[in-house]
Amino acid sequence: MITEKVKELLTEIDQSEVTTEEALETFRLRFISKKGVVADLFGSLKEAAPEDRRALGQTLNELKNRVQERFDKFSMKLEEGSSNDTESSVDLTLPVVPNQTGSLHPLTIVRRRIIEIFERMGFNVADGPEIETDWYNFGALNFPDNHPAREMQDTFFIEKGAGDVKDDVLLRTHTSNVQVRLMEHKKPPIRSIMPGRVFRNEAISARAHCIFHQVEGLYVDTDVSFKDLKDTLFHFAKEMFSKDSQIRLRPSYFPFTEPSAEIDVSCFICKGAGCNVCKYSGWVEIAGSGMVDPNVLSNCGIDPEEYTGFAFGMGIERIAMLRYGIKDLRFFTENDVRFLGQFKGA
Repeated sequence: MITEKVKELLTEIDQSEVTTEEALETFRLRFISKKGVVADLFGSLKEAAPEDRRALGQTLNELKNRVQERFDKFSMKLEEGSSNDTESSVDLTLPVVPNQTGSLHPLTIVRRRIIEIFERMGFNVADGPEIETDWYNFGALNFPDNHPAREMQDTFFIEKGAGDVKDDVLLRTHTSNVQVRLMEHKKPPIRSIMPGRVFRNEAISARAHCIFHQVEGLYVDTDVSFKDLKDTLFHFAKEMFSKDSQIRLRPSYFPFTEPSAEIDVSCFICKGAGCNVCKYSGWVEIAGSGMVDPNVLSNCGIDPEEYTGFAFGMGIERIAMLRYGIKDLRFFTENDVRFLGQFKGA
């Protein structure tokens, strides 16, 4: 019975003609698929007499090979036909498509501009790991063990240490970890900026994101004063925004600096008259800053009796939003070419 069925199928296979993708799929479903007729015949082997199974198995294998051979032949023929159709459809009289240049991401543009400004002031660029231990991200920077930033709602913890908070592994929440590593391994004078990606466990909205970019700066030497900090950021504001820019410093608090200050720059859109960008105050916040806390210097092996320093940090997205009038932080990560294409030649 199986032998007769095989002969019928071989005749049907040899007489089959496949000229379309639909016909090829029909051929595959009938003969090759797990529910096809060849698979059914293999399943019926268990009903044959034991002494006949070997010969029947060989016959079915020949059938299976023949089916696969015909299927491969049909597939190749269709692929060659499709290739020929494509080549023949090319119209050489059509005008060429002009070259279209890409554009840099606005965050790349702003980052490069920030680096350029600070390099002219003698700062070099430093980098460090994004996956960090608690000590470099928090402990060395004077964060107490019970500081809210250590909690899960603010920090992405990767691995909890075995009873010692210093052993906790996390995604860095700021690039200050690079400052700590610099001070540990390099003697003053130190004058560096640290641009990079940081992570915080925050809900994504028009004004917040769980992944963003910062640039921090550090200057440690003998006789570094608060005036040096103010002059540095004043020069940065004039170079980044406008020659007419003014800055103001508002008292603030950061665990790693004392005294600390928020840095505001005069609104370069309304020139201080008041608009929706500056919330009608005439000022926009651009950075946090302060004198490096003596405890931080000591934690990094630097004598606070001999050296002083200042540090500052700002969000690159924040600067880009102000510079280009962007109102939604999510535009930077959605990769919409309509948005990115606006920065050609910027």
